[in-house]
Amino acid sequence: MTGKVLVAYGTTNGSTAQIAETIADVLRKGGLKAEALPARSVASVVSYDAVVVGGGLYAGRWHKDTRRFVRRHGRALAGRPLWLFSSGPLDASASERDIPPVPGVKKAMARLDAREHVTFGGCLEEGAKGWVAGMILRSGKGGDFRDFTVIEDWAGRVAAELRGGRSHCPVVVVPGD
Repeated sequence: MTGKVLVAYGTTNGSTAQIAETIADVLRKGGLKAEALPARSVASVVSYDAVVVGGGLYAGRWHKDTRRFVRRHGRALAGRPLWLFSSGPLDASASERDIPPVPGVKKAMARLDAREHVTFGGCLEEGAKGWVAGMILRSGKGGDFRDFTVIEDWAGRVAAELRGGRSHCPVVVVPGD
């Protein structure tokens, strides 16, 4: 495949945007045309040959911009190679084991025939917006739990699958490999 890949994301404080930018960067290094854009700014996915969609997790739900994106573009997404990711656990759990998608994401996966979903660790640091974020930080449960090596490895597998043109072939991500 030599077409364009969209990496659309929903984020509140920017940490999921950094994950999306990293994924797009790896896809470009893998020989693909890729761009990362906030999900709310994407008017159409028609010009893209494949899509990666990710969102931060908040109270067991994907970021609202990501949820709206998959609803708004559902028909077009269902006809393209599609991967999903979440970011959110504020602990090491995403690096220690595979975390299944939250119920809303699981439904989107089935409805859109997504090839795969992966959950990456989240990040919540001083200066984060929101009352709940402030409470989490005051309780000492913040921090940066993103593992960019795992993120880059996953994006590299997505790039390889797109370049190889393989059909539906889920990839199992084993954190720490």
